[in-house]
Amino acid sequence: MLSGSVVAVSRDATHRFSKANQDSVRLLAGLGVEGDAHLGVTVQHLSRVARDPTQPNLRQVHLIHAELFDELRAAGYHVGPGELGENITTSGLAILDLPAGTRLRLGSAAVIEVTGLRNPCRQIETFRSGLLKQVVGRDEAGAIIRKGGVMSVVLEGGVVHPGDPIAVELPAAPHRPLEKV
Repeated sequence: MLSGSVVAVSRDATHRFSKANQDSVRLLAGLGVEGDAHLGVTVQHLSRVARDPTQPNLRQVHLIHAELFDELRAAGYHVGPGELGENITTSGLAILDLPAGTRLRLGSAAVIEVTGLRNPCRQIETFRSGLLKQVVGRDEAGAIIRKGGVMSVVLEGGVVHPGDPIAVELPAAPHRPLEKV
């Protein structure tokens, strides 16, 4: 069985790039992280709201793997949990390799469903110059590789703490690869 753990949880009530680490966050079914600017049934990302505010919010909870921070550190970028805008920092789980529709059980009650890859925006350059090229690149065949984490929706609410286990429930085959959302 695939599994991992929660390293950190973060939220911010305003639309800033980074989110403050918390002792816990409460996930609300169908909405997202209580007290976070991206909470809602419809899209909350400002540029997407400007295009179509009626779009469903497929980006209720943002997850990034802590292993990315190790990779960035090796490239000279010191980044910590919450600083790239994620709500949940994970460890021990290759979240970028999960298929669409994967369910993650966080702690004792919360369940989220992975909807797709985060597409890092230019704000990351304001945070750290050159960082965008570290989290978006190309493979040998020229295909775009996005390393900025995954997005998800909340199926079952609950409180999530650092140190909580993450259990993985893969969807039925055939599996669909993650695409940007």
